Amino acid sequence: MLNRKMLSALGGLLAALPAFAYESSYNMTQGVTDISREVHGLHMTVFWVCVAIAVAVFGVMIYSIITFRKSKGAVADQTMLHSTKVEIIWTVIPVLILVFLAVPAAKTLVRMEDTRNADISIKITGYQWKWGYEYLGTGVSFYSTLASTSNEARQLHSGIDPNSVKDYLLEVDHPVVVPVDAKVRLLLTGNDVIHSWWVPDFAVKKDAIPGFINEAWFKAEKIGHYTGQCTELCGRDHGFMPIAVDVVSQEDYAKWLAAQQEAVKAAAAPAATTAANTAASASATL
Repeated sequence: MLNRKMLSALGGLLAALPAFAYESSYNMTQGVTDISREVHGLHMTVFWVCVAIAVAVFGVMIYSIITFRKSKGAVADQTMLHSTKVEIIWTVIPVLILVFLAVPAAKTLVRMEDTRNADISIKITGYQWKWGYEYLGTGVSFYSTLASTSNEARQLHSGIDPNSVKDYLLEVDHPVVVPVDAKVRLLLTGNDVIHSWWVPDFAVKKDAIPGFINEAWFKAEKIGHYTGQCTELCGRDHGFMPIAVDVVSQEDYAKWLAAQQEAVKAAAAPAATTAANTAASASATL
């Protein structure tokens, strides 16, 4: 009776496991890029292989403990047994499992490193404690820091309930804007210490190291707002330098980029006028 109850409970647990594994918030997100879904697929394949191994190993262990227990008259084998066949089997099977997992994983890793034929290139620089973004070839650059709402709520004795702040510690003042279905190449470096740029929905996590340029890329297939964080301990305020990316339509991106370029020109105009006046005054003096 006890064995039947145990088996019934185990069967119910195994039946509920697939839904929990795919829908649980603790699981890896499937993301919005082809690579992220591929990574999720590899993750779930490894998960189910581990589940199968665990069920087989612990099943044999539990069966042996129950069936061959001392109370049923079982006697432990006192001899030293060796079987070449068994040794070969439990060596070959793990090797085959590793090869089965390694081949698709290697293919995905190669794809993740292929930054060729990008539509947009963005240089990302990590600072203590903010991110700098430069859209190469466009003249557009800006810093991105923690949103003021989150920054105020995080202060000691602020009196603000963090639960009342939308996307607490995940929003920024200037999000990255990219067009949907465009291959975005990222060139990452650091200005002071090592940082790490991570957006789960893109399956991108790359270190930003001072003196080095690391590359990554993503191609978002769904319009939306996506967030991430620095995942390399970079100092006292490491937890307060989030990442936010707005994926918009091609038309909206073109409008945004044009507006940013106009803002750059407007900001540069007074400086250019001042420089021209200074040069004219110097010429008049001479």
